[in-house]
Amino acid sequence: MSSNYETAKQIIQIIGKENITFMTHCATRLRFNVVDDGKVDLDALDQVEGVIKAQNKGGQLQVIIGAKVAQVFDEAKKFVDLAEDNIQSSEIKKNIVSRIVEAISGCFGPVIPVLIGCGMVKSVTAILVAVKLLDATSGTYQVISLIGDLLFYFFPFFLAVSAAKKFRTHEFLAIALAGALMYPTIQNGALAAAKSGVTSLSFLGLPVLFVNYKSTILPIILSVWIMSYVYKWVNKIVPDIFKVLFVPMLVLFIMVPLELIVIGPFGTYVGQGGAKVVTFLYTKNGVVGSFLFGTFRSLLIIFGMHYAITPINAQLIAEYGYSVIFPANLTGNLAQAGATLATFFLLKKKSEKTESFTAGVTALFGVTEPAMFGFNLKYKKPMICAMVAGGIGAAYINFFGGGATAVILPGLLALPTYIADSYIHIIIGISISIALAFGATLVLGIGSKKDKEDNPSEEISATKLEVIPFAPGKIVELNQVDDPVFSTGVMGNGFAIIPTEGKVVAPFTGKVSMVFETKHAIGLRSNNGVEVLIHIGLDTVNLKGQYFKVHVKEGDTVSKGQLLVEFDLDKIKELGYDTVIPFIVTNGAEFTNVTPKILPDSVEISLV
Repeated sequence: MSSNYETAKQIIQIIGKENITFMTHCATRLRFNVVDDGKVDLDALDQVEGVIKAQNKGGQLQVIIGAKVAQVFDEAKKFVDLAEDNIQSSEIKKNIVSRIVEAISGCFGPVIPVLIGCGMVKSVTAILVAVKLLDATSGTYQVISLIGDLLFYFFPFFLAVSAAKKFRTHEFLAIALAGALMYPTIQNGALAAAKSGVTSLSFLGLPVLFVNYKSTILPIILSVWIMSYVYKWVNKIVPDIFKVLFVPMLVLFIMVPLELIVIGPFGTYVGQGGAKVVTFLYTKNGVVGSFLFGTFRSLLIIFGMHYAITPINAQLIAEYGYSVIFPANLTGNLAQAGATLATFFLLKKKSEKTESFTAGVTALFGVTEPAMFGFNLKYKKPMICAMVAGGIGAAYINFFGGGATAVILPGLLALPTYIADSYIHIIIGISISIALAFGATLVLGIGSKKDKEDNPSEEISATKLEVIPFAPGKIVELNQVDDPVFSTGVMGNGFAIIPTEGKVVAPFTGKVSMVFETKHAIGLRSNNGVEVLIHIGLDTVNLKGQYFKVHVKEGDTVSKGQLLVEFDLDKIKELGYDTVIPFIVTNGAEFTNVTPKILPDSVEISLV
C-alpha cells in the first residue's frame, strides 16, 4: 500500500470522517472544515508519517503535507462521504493535451493489473501453441483463451468503473452506459452487418450504428465524462423527494441515445477516415506511408480506432497473398515493448519496475495495452520514442518488400507469417524498432513531472542560483513569515518578499512547472534543475483566484524578469490577508544544504 494512502487514511481516522463537512487543498496543505475542533487531536496528526504540521487557523483545520499534498488529497477523498460540492481540488492548470493524456491514463490506472494478467495469459497461450504443448482446437485452449480475452472483450465495463471514479460520478450508471455499448442487439448487428447489409437501426428518425465496441476505449471514457456533467445537472434540478425515481431514469434517457448516436459512432467515422488516409499514403509512397502509419498507429489504438484497418489488411491478403500494411502493426507493438523495457531501468520503485518489465514482455508478444497505458503514455517521452521507432522500423521493412501473410496478433510469435525480399530484413526492421525505442527512452528519460524521484535522467547541476527580486518590495528572511510551514523551513529553505506592488516576475530563466487553479502559487524549474515555489500571500487560496491574473501556463519557458502574475495588492490587504510572498526551494532534499544570502539587489542561493 502506498505511503500516501496510509497518510491519508490516518489523517481521516484522527479527524473523523463524520466530523468533516468540507475539504480541499492548496499548494502545501490539506484544509478541512470540521463540526467540532475539540475532537481533533493535533498532536496525533503531527505524528502521522508524511504530515509536517497540523494547526487550526483562519477557521480551518490545516494539515501541512508539502509537495505531495495533491496525492494525499486524492487518497483522502476515498475515506469521506461528502457531496461533490464539499470536495474541491485546487488543481494545477495544465494544457489541453496534458489533461487528455492524464484523463486517459487515469482511467486506465486501476485496470492495469488486470490488463497485465490477461496479457500474460495470452502470451503464455501463444507460446504453448507455438511449441505444440497446447492444441488450438482443444477445450483447454478455449478456456485459457477465455481468461486471456475476458478483459479485452468487455473492456468498456472495466473502463466505465475507473472512468466514473476519475470523473467522480455515479459508478453504476457508468456501467449501464457500458452495457448499452455491449448490448447484444448492437453487437450482433455489427457482426452481421457485412452479410445483411443492415448497418443501423432507427431511433426517432436518427441512425444508431451497429458498431463492435468490445475493445474500444474512447466511446466509454467520453460517455462517462459527459455523463458526469449531465448527472450533476439532473441531480440539481430534480427535487429531493423524486431523486431516487427520476435522476437515474433521466440520465439514462439522455445519455444512452447520445452515446449510441453520437459518441460511439464518432470513433467509427474517424477510424474509417483513418483507414482511407492509410490506403492513400501506401498507394502514393509505401515507404512514407509505412513510416507515418507505424508512427501514428498507437494513436489509433488509444482512441480505439485501429480495428478500422483490419478489413484492409484482410482484403490485401485475400487478393495478393500478403499485406504491406500489417508490418507496421508489428514494429509499432515491438517499439512499445522496447520503450517500456527501458522504463524498467529508469524507475526506482520496485513495484513499478516489476509492472513495467511484465508489461514490456507482454508487448513483445503483441499485447501492448499495459505498456502503452501503464507507462509509455503516462510518462509521454517513451510514447513518443516508441511511435517514431515503430515508424522507422516499418519504413525499413516496406523498403525491402516486407509484408504479412496472415492477420494475426502482431508479436514475436507472428514472425513466421512475415515475408520480405530477404527474411533478414524482417529481423533488422523489428530490431531497429526495439533498439531505437529502448535507446531513445534511456537517453531522454521518462520525463515524469509527477514523481521526479523516478527520473534519474534529470540531474541537478546547480551549485549556486542567483535570483533577482521577483516582486517590488522588501526582501526578508524566511523566519519572518507568519506561518510555521514557511518560517520553520519544513517546506524548504528560501526567503520572502513583502510586496509594495502587485506583480510577480520570473526570478530566473527556466520553465513553469505548475500553476495552481487558484492562481496564488506558481512553480518554476531553473535550467540547472532547481525547483521553487512562489506563494503569493498567506491563506490566499481562499480567494479562489479572485484578484489574481496569471500570464503564463504550465510548460512555458520564461526569461528572467518576465511577468508571471499580477494581483490586486490593496484589495487583498483590505480583506485582511498577509501579502508576504515566500520563495521556497522545493527540491532542497536533493542537496546537503541550501543557503540563501540576501544581497543588495539579488539573492544568492548556495546549493551544496
